[in-house]
Parts: sequence; C-alpha cells; structure tokens
Amino acid sequence: MNILLVGSGGREHALAWKIAQSPLVRRLVIAPGNPGMDALGDRVDLKVTDADALTVLAREMRADLVVVGPETALEAGLADRLTAAGIPCFGPSAKAARLETSKAFSKAFMERHEIPTAGYGVYERLHEARQALTVFKPPYVIKADGLAAGKGVAISPDKRDAEAEIERMLGGRFGTAGARVVIEEFMDGEEGSLFAVCDGQSALLLGGAQDHKRAFDGDLGPNTGGMGSYSPAPVFTPELVEAAERLIVQPVVAAMAAEGAPYRGVLYAGLMATAEGPRVVEFNARFGDPECQVLMMRMDGDIVPLLLACAKGDLTQARLPTFSTDTVICVVLAAKGYPDSPLEGSIIRGAEQDFGPHVQVFHAGTKRRPDGQLAAAGGRVLNVCARGRDIVEARERAYAAVRKIDWPGGFHRTDIGWRAVERD
Repeated sequence: MNILLVGSGGREHALAWKIAQSPLVRRLVIAPGNPGMDALGDRVDLKVTDADALTVLAREMRADLVVVGPETALEAGLADRLTAAGIPCFGPSAKAARLETSKAFSKAFMERHEIPTAGYGVYERLHEARQALTVFKPPYVIKADGLAAGKGVAISPDKRDAEAEIERMLGGRFGTAGARVVIEEFMDGEEGSLFAVCDGQSALLLGGAQDHKRAFDGDLGPNTGGMGSYSPAPVFTPELVEAAERLIVQPVVAAMAAEGAPYRGVLYAGLMATAEGPRVVEFNARFGDPECQVLMMRMDGDIVPLLLACAKGDLTQARLPTFSTDTVICVVLAAKGYPDSPLEGSIIRGAEQDFGPHVQVFHAGTKRRPDGQLAAAGGRVLNVCARGRDIVEARERAYAAVRKIDWPGGFHRTDIGWRAVERD
C-alpha cells in the first residue's frame, strides 16, 4: 500500500512510527512531517490546510489510504476533497468534524440527542456574555467556539476573572475562533480521554488515556494543548467505559449518520467521570496529542487494516489490535514561554540518541538547521515516551531519558501521571 500521512506534530510522528511497522506498507509519504520522521517515510513540504495540493499529491503517489492527523486539515475540507477523488481517507468530513471545530455546534448536537454533558450558553456580544455569568455559578468554564490549538478554554474562579477572559476571547485573542464564546456549567469529577474508531455507522473502542492540560506542576498555570499523558488511565473503570460506549459513543455515531454527516475516523471523547456517570467535556475529530503517542506505544499488532476499514466505511470484519497491559507515559518538553510566546530557534542536544528499547522520543515542533543541529520550532517540541510494567516504572524511565536531553531553552512538568501514582 501507498499511504499519505498529513501533519507535522508529535501525534503524526507517533502515527508514522506505527504505520511504518506494517508489512502492508510499500511507501509512506508524510506532508509536511518533521525531522524526526525522516527515517520513516518521504517528506513533502505542503501545508496541512492546502486540501487541493494534498489531493493532487495523493493522486500522484497513487495513495491507497490517506491518514489525516490535525483538525485544521479536517476543517479545511481535506477529507471531502479526497472522498470526491475516490481516495480512502481516515478522517471525517468538514461537516462531521464540526463536533470539534465548533463548540457551539457540538453542544447543540448533544442537546438535540440527549448526550450527557454540561449545561451551556453561546454568546457573541460582550454584554450578553457578562449577563450570563449571573446565571452560571463559579467556577466558570469559558470556551472559544472555534479551533484554538487546545488553548481556548479558561476556568475562572470568580466573576471578575471570567469577565476578563470573555473580553480577551471576544476581543480577538483567538481570532475568528473566539468570535463566539460558550459558557458552561462546571462539572466536578476526574477527566479522561476515550477513543473510538468509526466507519460512519458503528464504532469500536480503542481505549483511554489521561492528559495534563495545565502548563506547570500541580495543575497550575494556563491551559495548553497538553503537557503529558499516560495510558491506561485508572479513571476508566469497566463500568465507566461501558456507560460511555452506551450513552455517548454509539449514540453520537448513529446521530451523526442520521443528520447526514456520517462520521469516519477516530472520535475522541473527552469525558468527565462525575457522580452521575460520564459526561462529555468536548469532542475532538482526531487523535489527541499527546494521548496518541501513548496509545500507539501500547498497541500491539498492525494499525493499517483498522485505519483502512474505517476509511472504506466497513468495520464489520475489522479486528482491533491488542493493547499491552503495560503503562506508557509521555512527558512533553515545551519551549520556554509556551503557551503564550514560545521561544523558537534554541538548540537541542541529545534528543536523537538511543534511549533503549522502552523509550521513544517523538518530535512535535523541531527543525533541522543548515549545520545539522536540531532546534525548536514550535511550542510543544519533544514528546519523551516510556513504557513500564506500571506507572512508577514508566515514569522513572521517561524522566531518566528527559535528563539526558540538553535543552536549556525548554521546560517540562515533573509530575506527569500523579493521579495514577496516588492511586497506587
């Protein structure tokens, strides 16, 4: 098979790493990729939002499958272009991807179909949003409607802070993504990420992970795209998973098909485990980042047949790969200043050494300088992932590898996996 993988981050590096292991793959092309993927396939420098150029590339390379990594490519209609060209695509249409690309759409969809989630309101005018704060109780959950790279969520402890966040969002902090804000009821519980692969009519659960959104230790600081993750996540008890599949995942796939937007690809359900059962925090229309990294490392067997079955719209004969009972943890190394103003260009040494069989370092935001040195080229820059018999061993291996990387321009959290450690 010839496979085109679209994207350039840590999620895509992990997918490329897993796809390249398949005996079915004849050629893997990655657009645009990053330096960490050079040994896995051929890189082509195209923007992930250039749906027309990517479709031309898929035709030219006679792609048997296109795997779409980032949500921005889905919003740009890449899956729609590929489907029109008769090329199987793992990733939903722009219409189906609205589950992620518009929080207002997603909340209204859940309301229509009685999917358990938090109460909410959608506001475009500053005075209306401010007035709504008298209806909701603190802490206030405020979200930009559109895509904001995982940073468009604020949890404000009081009304004054909430008003400031609303002003920033409606005032252009996230551009057009913040032209509307969603204010939600705060849900008390523990959050986790559950993943399912979908063929437009049905879904198969892949498993769960838990990530850390805040920038600093102790879950402090601003929200980010994710500073680390681990899988399996103890929050996903068998009872919670069963309820989530029955009340959320399968009804969502059925409802999307009924509304004329069949969902093909991976469905990421961000869930809150509450006293009343699982409730949806958000949906994503692609693998989480950095959750994808830990799922790929735990997955045994070939992922390609599963991706192709989803893309062709028929999971009836598909077999889920097995997952190791080991724990995998991912520690994100981010550039200083992230998430607001990350420092770019700083030199990274030691990231490409052999860390042993239990460790993988996925590149998320790197570039190769003319002199061959590796440098930072983004906010989240490296994902150091390690596998162990339990969370303690996996953490020890991951942080031992982190200490071997010489990067004064970066920082990381030192407490990834703390919830699982406390449970042990």
